[in-house]
Amino acid sequence: MIQIAPREQGTRDNRVMPWSTSELATLAGTTVNTIRHYHRVGLLEHPERRSNGYKSYEAPHLLRLLQIRRLREIGVPLDRVEEMASGEQPSETLRAVDAELDSEIQRLQQMRADISVILKGDFAAWLPVEFEDVAHRLSSTEKAAILLSTTLYDSDALADMRQMLLDEVDRSDGASEEFDALPPDADEDVRVRLAERFAPELALVFRQYPWLSDPSGRTSVPLDAAQVALAEAMITLYNPAQRDVMAQAITLARAQDGETNQP
Repeated sequence: MIQIAPREQGTRDNRVMPWSTSELATLAGTTVNTIRHYHRVGLLEHPERRSNGYKSYEAPHLLRLLQIRRLREIGVPLDRVEEMASGEQPSETLRAVDAELDSEIQRLQQMRADISVILKGDFAAWLPVEFEDVAHRLSSTEKAAILLSTTLYDSDALADMRQMLLDEVDRSDGASEEFDALPPDADEDVRVRLAERFAPELALVFRQYPWLSDPSGRTSVPLDAAQVALAEAMITLYNPAQRDVMAQAITLARAQDGETNQP
């Protein structure tokens, strides 16, 4: 039989001296605020009060509190604690908790894997690790665009974007560098010439990835919201001349793609 040393006796009826809220919290390894919360949600009965008005907790309160703490330690939600504490064996609740724990373990393992890749590489921690092997080829603006894409598009679309970057042939004419350095007030002829240099590659991309022309079904948020977010990001990430070059290049690319598809 387990023997527990009794607390010092201090009342005439040989009952143990009651505990205050702070004493109960210390014994149970919890906090006063937690005890008050359990009172509010009905998990822990309110004790009687002493003549001085202070709460007077006894052994049943401590045992109940330890019971609640243990169930919370294994992940039982507060709204199911009463059911579990009743002595029943609601396996459905425990299976749900186990499934949530398994999901959380997988999430944490993925986080560790991502951190490992980041530590081994040399790229921004906020950039998705799926783009680790192409990160060195991206400008800071392109990295920001990729980051935005991770919240706007589904995993298949992101995989396509990564493949686009992998397939991209490095330009020897320095078009990308010229675009990045383009001043907001660049001359019209400079913008037209740069757009014409980008158009053929864009036309090829549009043919390989038709969803770029109609991204409905490939976004992870409502299409209208995605389009608004992209439009706002374009204003932030690119200056007026760069946006004009992109618009002209897209128009030319679609025209070229249309000519290619003509019978």
